[in-house]
Amino acid sequence: MYIKRSLLGLLSIFIVFSGWLYFLSTLFTTEENQLHFPHDLEDLKEITGILQHLKQENFALVMMLFCSAYIYKQTFAIPGSVFMNILAGALFGIWVAFPLVCCLTTIGASCCFLLSRMFGRQILMQKFPDRLLQLQAKVKDNEDRLLFFLLSARFFPMSPNWFLNMASPIIGVPILLFSLSVFVGLMPYNFVCVQTGSVLSSMASLDDVFSTSTMLGLFFVAIAVFLPGVVLRKISSKHFVEQSM
Repeated sequence: MYIKRSLLGLLSIFIVFSGWLYFLSTLFTTEENQLHFPHDLEDLKEITGILQHLKQENFALVMMLFCSAYIYKQTFAIPGSVFMNILAGALFGIWVAFPLVCCLTTIGASCCFLLSRMFGRQILMQKFPDRLLQLQAKVKDNEDRLLFFLLSARFFPMSPNWFLNMASPIIGVPILLFSLSVFVGLMPYNFVCVQTGSVLSSMASLDDVFSTSTMLGLFFVAIAVFLPGVVLRKISSKHFVEQSM
């Protein structure tokens, strides 16, 4: 019964958000312009061309549509953030798009966090009990350096971002630490995607976004973030032992 109420609550919020996004999209949609979420590179290039033209006529409305669509995808854990980040870079340029998508990612992930806290506990515990327990154990092991752990989980994900967003309130991660880890932890990923958007017309495939050198760079950043937490934990343990003697 509780799960049914949770699903009903989620569905109600989803319908309201979807209605708002549909309303915004109708302000742009014509027989020539059919706006939708991009699902491949060629589709992305076509939508970018449409929005580039519409942006010249009404920048504020295009910005509102983009922000609403981005938060919508993040809130309801809909795949395809890479396309939205590239689209941002193509539409607004690196120096506007990068801080914009960092903020939108944080807002959307935090909305997902809150929805999960309100409606998702029983659903997640029923569908992913083992993964929740594993993640909860890792959080407990790293509770004295939780921010470093959360940052490294974003830089070098052990679980998909959507699962971390949904599971975090269930396993006791505070929302402020969660939001900070999303904002900072996804900066490298967001920057790579946004930067790619500025050269969208020359891209041949999404492999151009995630080259071997890029992934190695993200790996070393994850290690750099995680190491201070390990050092702090060892210092704390040593201090505790010395006080006990």
